[in-house]
Amino acid sequence: MRPVPRRLRAASAVTVLAALALAACGSGGDDEPAAEASGGAGYTVEHAMGTTELPAEPERVVVLDSPHLDAAVALGVTPVGATEAEAGAGYPAYLGDLDGVETVGLTVEPSVEAVAQLEPDLIIGARVRHEALYADLSRIAPTVFSADSGTNWKEQVQIVGAALNRQDDADALLDEFAERAAAIGDSVGAAGRTVSMVRFLPENFRLYGPDTFSGSILTEVGFDLGDHTWNEYSMAELSPEEFEQIDGDLVIHTSYGDPQTTTRPAVERLWTGLPAIAAGDVHEVEDDTWMLGIGVLGANLILDELEAIAGTEA
Repeated sequence: MRPVPRRLRAASAVTVLAALALAACGSGGDDEPAAEASGGAGYTVEHAMGTTELPAEPERVVVLDSPHLDAAVALGVTPVGATEAEAGAGYPAYLGDLDGVETVGLTVEPSVEAVAQLEPDLIIGARVRHEALYADLSRIAPTVFSADSGTNWKEQVQIVGAALNRQDDADALLDEFAERAAAIGDSVGAAGRTVSMVRFLPENFRLYGPDTFSGSILTEVGFDLGDHTWNEYSMAELSPEEFEQIDGDLVIHTSYGDPQTTTRPAVERLWTGLPAIAAGDVHEVEDDTWMLGIGVLGANLILDELEAIAGTEA
């Protein structure tokens, strides 16, 4: 079963995927061994925190991070509860209508009490964010943690597939993404072309490297992100005066919040002589998708945009 069509569009993705039946085992990422169904109605999931037994397919799922929310929706599961990045921010618009999903606090600080009130039969979180809460959450319901969040986003797709007993479907989603990325890379002539992935912030700007969410997608398509000194998060934190490091053949940029309150105006006054800017090979994209839409649905939306952006420059 291949639950997602070749082209995922924001307006149609949830409608198409809603037809999938709710199921519930699979595998982990590099930090944990593959999970296997134990037979019968119940199954076992091996994950970043150990081994979790689920007595039956979950009907009430709570997710504590955006990559897990994206993956759950991609697999046809609407959680009963989820966290939000900022108070009142809600959930990413590209996921469609999630009005019935209760908020259980912030991603960086979920409310154990709010989770308990929803009486879940499965909780999915991330060790890197929620390790201190694991024992308390496990007393509420079977709890499964990915190792990471955002970084190595495919691991989160796989662990959600494991937790929901839909590993084959999760693998199919990732396989289809890889096929699309390769095909689009060929169609836009990505090989041998460099891209600067820029995010304007209030005090500085960032270049995103190959191990970030958007950077990993650009790399898989076949683009080169340039020769930069990446920090531990695969980013380069730069001041406006360092605008010359935006040296890609193609420039893609986002702004965190209102662009006028970021370093974008200052950089735009300086970068006019850069080859990509002078050639018009510069494109603004949505921050919510390229930076925050972490997951297989968000990744496919980036491919949609990238095909249009880069195809005009090939």
